[in-house]
Amino acid sequence: MKDVPVGEENHPEPHAGGFAARLNWLRAAVLGANDGIVSTAGLVIGVAGATAARSAILTAGLAGLFAGSLAMASGEYVSVSSQRDSEPALLALERRELTETPHAELTELAMLYQSRGLTPGLAQEVAEQLSAHDPLAAHAEAELGIDPQQLTSPWHAAGPVEAPDLGSKR
Repeated sequence: MKDVPVGEENHPEPHAGGFAARLNWLRAAVLGANDGIVSTAGLVIGVAGATAARSAILTAGLAGLFAGSLAMASGEYVSVSSQRDSEPALLALERRELTETPHAELTELAMLYQSRGLTPGLAQEVAEQLSAHDPLAAHAEAELGIDPQQLTSPWHAAGPVEAPDLGSKR
C-alpha cells in the first residue's frame, strides 16, 4: 500500500465541508432517477399494450419524462423551500438567545461538546474559544446543524445542476 502524505490537497478522506449535503444530493438523485425510470417505463408499457404505433409510444414516453421531471423539480423546490424558511427563523432565535442569555448559551454549548465525549474542562474551553470567534456559527452548527453562511437553496435543489464531486479534496 502506497503511503499518502496527509495534507489538504491529497488526503484520501472527504474532510471538506458539505459532505453530508452532497450525500443528500446523491440520495435524492438516485431516488429521482429510480422513480423516473419506473414511472416512465410503466407509462410506455401501458401505451404499448394499447397500441403498436411507435409515435404514440414515443410521445407517451417523452410526456412521462417531462411530467416526471417537472413533478420532481417542483417537489424538491417546495420541500427545500420549507427547510429554507425554517433556517433563518432558527438562526434568529439563536441570535436572540445569544444576546439575552449569553452565559446560559455558553453553558449549553459546553454541555453539547461534553455529550460528544469531551471532558468538562475541554468542552468549556472549546465552547469559549469558538464563541469568541463567531458565537452564532458555533451555536448554529452544534445546536442546529446549520451553517449560517450556507443556507439551503430551493433553486439549487430543483434545478438541473452539475452533480457534486463526492471525492472532492478542497
